[in-house]
Amino acid sequence: MPSGELVDSAPRLTRKGQATRERILAASARLMFEHGVAGTSTEDVQAAAGVSTSQIYHYFGDKRMLVRAVIAYQTEAVLGVQQPLLSRLDSLDALGAWRDFVVELQRKHGCAGGCPIGSLGSELADSDPEARAEVAAGFARWEQAIRDGLRAMHSRGELRAEVDPDVLALATLAALQGGLLLTQIRRDTRALEAALDTVIDHIGSLTS
Repeated sequence: MPSGELVDSAPRLTRKGQATRERILAASARLMFEHGVAGTSTEDVQAAAGVSTSQIYHYFGDKRMLVRAVIAYQTEAVLGVQQPLLSRLDSLDALGAWRDFVVELQRKHGCAGGCPIGSLGSELADSDPEARAEVAAGFARWEQAIRDGLRAMHSRGELRAEVDPDVLALATLAALQGGLLLTQIRRDTRALEAALDTVIDHIGSLTS
């Protein structure tokens, strides 16, 4: 097998094979979230998932490809849990409900871990260009969901004509990520609340 080639055989897997692959991926995501990519060895994944090293290489090729699969897994998990709210961020009330959901999720997790996508990005951005691109693509999807809602408000005339909803979307995502990082470090949600409240209040000040 060529080095760095991901074994993309999921459509041909048996039900048992698919379950094994998912178990490896879920265990890897949990370990990398808790200990970082560098702090997670294939032996750690093997023990946590209850599989052999050869099974890990069979389904994912090598650790770099496993990491890329984890990035995709975490992106789907993070955006998936928010999707009911992200799909309709087209009002101040909807933005507020999303803010409350994100804050409550951090409280539920004890303010530990930060953003699963952001944590991977901060560790890999300067060492793995392909992984950085995968993380950037995940953030782009998150930003697009915010942008879609703000563009809808703008097109309905609820935001002033001179407002750039794309800039607001980027600022909102930046506020979110900064707030999540400080929440992780401080172990309380005040920074996240302040960041999101400030940007949503600013959006409110731009309404027609």
